[in-house]
Amino acid sequence: MSKHVLIIGGSSGIGLAAAKQLTAQGHRVTAISRQEGGLADLQNVTHRQGDVMEAMPELDEAVDALIYCPGSINLKPFTNLKPKDFQRDFDINVQGLVTTLHQYLPNLKKAQHASVVAFSTVAVQTGMAYHASVAAAKGAVEGLIRSLAAEYAPNIRFNAIAPSLVDTPMAERLLRNDKQRESSEQRHPLKRIGTPEDIGHMAAYLVTDNAGWITGQVIGVDGGMSSTRPL
Repeated sequence: MSKHVLIIGGSSGIGLAAAKQLTAQGHRVTAISRQEGGLADLQNVTHRQGDVMEAMPELDEAVDALIYCPGSINLKPFTNLKPKDFQRDFDINVQGLVTTLHQYLPNLKKAQHASVVAFSTVAVQTGMAYHASVAAAKGAVEGLIRSLAAEYAPNIRFNAIAPSLVDTPMAERLLRNDKQRESSEQRHPLKRIGTPEDIGHMAAYLVTDNAGWITGQVIGVDGGMSSTRPL
């Protein structure tokens, strides 16, 4: 069954990968982002300009699924993290999601069975140095997703994906040279960093009927980082 999927931040990285996967499956995508980016090359995609930190466009039609992609990678020693850093990470990852859900919940309720996907990080369940601010914000995302999954069952499913490092524009400064990239790859049991497609495919799966019995979950797509320690 074809669905109408709303992707917030869908012009690059994971959001764009999810849009490609969904449109290839015959679904219709509305993407909201500051710029159109790679979406211009896709069929069956409507781009609307918006920014979760400022203003988002109104939609009148039903939305079968919402994927919230905005996030941050703010890695610093705790003593270098100021209260404003924690506030900014919270605003982007949590408050932006809350604002988005408040705005588009009426559209989700118009659908017979709707779904929401947000993003956490492997650093919530696996303590990692220099991740205090982003892990705190993403931990709040996990709590929010589980709470809303209980509140809106059985009509709207809520899930989150917890990736490790993914090769996206947001992660560019962590992968600036071959040495950094190789070091990051070797830290993962599968000996590579994630691709936008790795995560985008999971997001696309979670909003389809194939995942109709999955809700309230935080699913690790992290190259084994959170759960395995190879020899």
